[in-house]
Amino acid sequence: MAKIQGGQVIARALKAEGVDTVFMLTGGHILPITDGCVLEGIKVVDVRHEQAAAHAADAYARLTGKLGVALVTAGPGVTDSVTGVANAYYANSPMLLLGGRHLTKEHLKGGLQEMDHPRMFESITVWTDTANDAGRFPEYIAMAARHAFANRGGPVFLDVPWDVSGEMVEDSAIVWPGKYRANEPAGATEETLDQIVDLLAGATQPVVFGGTGLRWTHQEGFTDYLDEFSRALRAPVFLNSLARGSLPYGHPYLGNRARSGALRDGDVVLALGVDWDFRTAFGRKVNPDATVIQIDADPKKIGWNRDADIGIAADPGAVVAQLVGQASRFARTDDPEWTTSIFDAEKAKQEMADVASMSDESPIHPERFAREVADFFADDTIVAADGGDIVSTTAKWLQTSRPGGLLDPGPFGCLGVGAPFALAAKAVEPDTRVGIVYGDGSFGFNGMEFDSLIRHEMPVVGVVGNDGAWNNIKTIHRMLYPDRMVGADLGVRPYEKMVEGLGGYGEFVDKPAEIRPALERAQESGVPALVNVAIGEQLRMSSAYGQ
Repeated sequence: MAKIQGGQVIARALKAEGVDTVFMLTGGHILPITDGCVLEGIKVVDVRHEQAAAHAADAYARLTGKLGVALVTAGPGVTDSVTGVANAYYANSPMLLLGGRHLTKEHLKGGLQEMDHPRMFESITVWTDTANDAGRFPEYIAMAARHAFANRGGPVFLDVPWDVSGEMVEDSAIVWPGKYRANEPAGATEETLDQIVDLLAGATQPVVFGGTGLRWTHQEGFTDYLDEFSRALRAPVFLNSLARGSLPYGHPYLGNRARSGALRDGDVVLALGVDWDFRTAFGRKVNPDATVIQIDADPKKIGWNRDADIGIAADPGAVVAQLVGQASRFARTDDPEWTTSIFDAEKAKQEMADVASMSDESPIHPERFAREVADFFADDTIVAADGGDIVSTTAKWLQTSRPGGLLDPGPFGCLGVGAPFALAAKAVEPDTRVGIVYGDGSFGFNGMEFDSLIRHEMPVVGVVGNDGAWNNIKTIHRMLYPDRMVGADLGVRPYEKMVEGLGGYGEFVDKPAEIRPALERAQESGVPALVNVAIGEQLRMSSAYGQ
């Protein structure tokens, strides 16, 4: 009878789930699993900090829709990954953190890096457990995946004792689960669908708003359905967070800068996977007299902070597909006055931004920085956005045309995602151009992951909007305690020299006309690159605080 090591059983189960890449930082407790991945042909991408491994697994899930996997060693390896898992939790990313665990024979004896990991993850995962039986590893992976993809989705944690993953088990005795999770998106009932159609048909000022939950739809071809639906309804559509890219850049009904006014005045709001959180002032930005149709795979999101007149626990992409089938009942032959007025407001706001974006001042105006960067990346680039004010400014300019085209921190507001997200993007799509937009504060969190990009020969172009400060917080600090400013200034540091020292390309820019040529040279270098751009401070309250 043939025997197989427990670590290879885990890897084979991951492969059956569709996983082709794992992100890890090496450690003794996980060596059998790492070796199993090699034996099963799963790509292993190693990083310099476990937080980066978790961020990369999160990005893998966002880009592919498959289970993202991070592999970390016991104790500090697991604790280092907590922030990345928390960020994935608030983004609903279906990712699995596999943690090493101390030897079972040393349990409660003070074994190396002994710790009760699962308890630590209970508040930031949708499922957590310890696998103590190598013969049941496929069952554990199936269970983890089932939870990771339930409702909207979310991260799961499984730790595996070192001696169990190293155990040899009879291959023929292992039960391999097959069809172990839901594979059909749930839609609305006919009666409910009729209610929605009647409301859309009767609306004079309808608004469609897609959020994070829309990204995790299981509806095949949902972007095509959303396009067809929006062209039939002829209403403004706004997308935030992970929903960006569900309609392509330049789409005739895709709004960008006039969302607040549209929500304030809309009479019917179709909310697709939306979180009524701080980004919409907890739903207060929505017209109090509007009829809200809220569709979400997670029933706990419905009615959260904002009443839902019609609340449907269903896959939002599937409901959009159903609505397309009923489009003749609400389709408009011409753009209504309401839609025209919203896009007139869009145009006016864009013209104001255009003026600022043409500034030749030095330090460089943030809007000029954002426009130059967005024009360079165009719509053929996956962009990882890492920062506060610089992200909220640049995101309005980026030409995102596909789900996952903009990988932003998400509602948790986590800094340090830039290089790990880019690493995952290059692992998933090595031939796609990948960029990173940093604030100078955020670069300091995981800037060392440029070493990982260089070691793995993953050419990306990073660009820092460097105002020498924690501007997001400095703005508030200046308002509250103007005479006691502390911890808000960083200075314009030569981060590009660090990347050069690691073997990449670096360049510093302090004049607007130099931004694009520097980015072009970075791209042509063929190695991971960083362009460090000195910009002026943004003297406003950040949108990160719901303003």
